[in-house]
Amino acid sequence: MHRGEFVAFVAAVMAVNALGVDLMLPALPEIGRDLGVADPNQRQWVVTAYMLGFGSGQLLYGPLADRFGRRRVLLVTLVGYAAASLFAGLAGTFGALAGARVLQGLMSASSRVLAVAIVRDSYSGRRMAATMSLATMVFFLIPILAPALGQLILNFGPWRLIFRVLAAWGLFVMVWTIWRLPETLPPERRRPLSLSSLGPAYRLTLTNRYSLGYAVAGAMTFGAVVAYVASAQQVFGDVFGERARFGLLFALCAVAMGAASFLNSRLVERLGTRLISQAALVGLIALSAGRLLTEWAGVETLWTFMTFQALSMTCIGLCGANFGAMAMEPVGRIAGTASSIQGFVTGLGAVAVGGAIGQAFDGTTRPLATGFLLIGLAAFAIVAWVERGRLFSPRDGAV
Repeated sequence: MHRGEFVAFVAAVMAVNALGVDLMLPALPEIGRDLGVADPNQRQWVVTAYMLGFGSGQLLYGPLADRFGRRRVLLVTLVGYAAASLFAGLAGTFGALAGARVLQGLMSASSRVLAVAIVRDSYSGRRMAATMSLATMVFFLIPILAPALGQLILNFGPWRLIFRVLAAWGLFVMVWTIWRLPETLPPERRRPLSLSSLGPAYRLTLTNRYSLGYAVAGAMTFGAVVAYVASAQQVFGDVFGERARFGLLFALCAVAMGAASFLNSRLVERLGTRLISQAALVGLIALSAGRLLTEWAGVETLWTFMTFQALSMTCIGLCGANFGAMAMEPVGRIAGTASSIQGFVTGLGAVAVGGAIGQAFDGTTRPLATGFLLIGLAAFAIVAWVERGRLFSPRDGAV
């Protein structure tokens, strides 16, 4: 593939997960009514159950991809994703739907692991960060469009139709993979599946300060995204009474993350991953404090919330790809396994953080603002530990 198609393909693989999360957000009230879920906070499990499977599954795919290659594992899991989507569309109870969503997330977990590993096979350092930022920029078009697309689908059928669309997307990416993706891991770099080979890889990934530290920092900022996505329908619908415009308002915040990824792709090779991500964390902390004060003062409106939320998502977008690139830098020779372990740490950490914030929803935006502030402070403390206090430097040397 030439670089343009490569970026588009990586974005399409990543979109398997994004669509799995965002496409059904407008359908949550209908799902609750149809399956007898009266508590709006419990409907968030349609999102968090998926993210639980997504976080857990990432531990599996790195070793498999390092043993059998990226392409083969991706094909198998795309078929599994399509099957799980169809099963979710047939669920007769909320418990069955939640189980299907865990399975769906388990299959889509390969998309994150393999996207990172495929990019790392091809690029490194700032070039990798720039490529991931471009792919992430395209990928963020999905959250912009997905809720509106989900609402459009609901105009043509029940919520179950959404899961058939997800199955079709999985099969589309599978066909693209068969047609255009070469294997990026040569046979001589493949690793056997054994404790003797996996043990050192796990030890290196979990004991290297940069690898583990930036994975945990990524869990914090990704947790903010999970919290926002899980509670967005309630915030816009219940707090601000904007159920009809939910897709549009949600999209405006997603635009901010896409713009941040594009900005990062243009600046990271000049300024470095550290300077950009650390400045973004400071911005997230300041914005979250300002938003909390606005809510406490009783002067919050839909548009002040939108402004703070969009700017906060911009800061998070400036952290994501950079944290991932820095976490991968010292473990490039075991990219598949390392990406798997880091994804497991980041995914489950994000579910724990984001799920707790989402379940704290009390009819106001205060839990979300407080959660974002605590996330920013925690992530900054972790980064300070990783860098041994050497902050706001443009250096990106060997780690």
